[in-house]
Amino acid sequence: MAKYFDVHPDNPQPRALQQVVGSLREGALIAYPTDSCYALGCRLGSRDGVERIRSIRRLDDRHHFTLVCQDFAQLGQFVRIDNDVFRAIKASTPGSYTFILPATREVPRVLQHPRKKTVGVRIPDHVVAQALVAELGEPLLSSTLLLPDEDEPMTQGWEIKDRLDHVLDAVVDSGDCGTEPTTVIDFSGGEAEIVRHGAGDTSRFE
Repeated sequence: MAKYFDVHPDNPQPRALQQVVGSLREGALIAYPTDSCYALGCRLGSRDGVERIRSIRRLDDRHHFTLVCQDFAQLGQFVRIDNDVFRAIKASTPGSYTFILPATREVPRVLQHPRKKTVGVRIPDHVVAQALVAELGEPLLSSTLLLPDEDEPMTQGWEIKDRLDHVLDAVVDSGDCGTEPTTVIDFSGGEAEIVRHGAGDTSRFE
């Protein structure tokens, strides 16, 4: 049964954040809001969390997981970025973008694309998501909360709690969330390739 946390969208309660992060450190899988839509999240080193996300979403091993980071200093530990790509990403963050880049050795192999050795990274423009990552002190391993055979993600925390109570450990609700996932830009080849058109404006990458 998932714990339910009603968190203020602009001034998240420190006690609630500490409880959520305490659960994450113990291996919890959570649903939490971002600047695009709700996401599933667990600790970076949680192999169980990865498998549970794969099971919930029915993902294969080619799926790009995303590391949700607090800032560029944190992001730079997990992906390799040259100067030109750095400037392009810097101009678009924080925001509703996921960038696919070559992974460093800090990224567990199970999270990397099996052939390309890449991983997704993002810095969200969302108070609660940022506060969770700051309290955790490391990126949140994440994937969009989009269920198999459904066209749009769920937008309400209570709905997620109701439907996924048996497979999640916690739900963080800070109000209505959007239905459009992030825009995904693949920079692993050096040039911007738009993989998915989503909430982030793609015009600067075209």
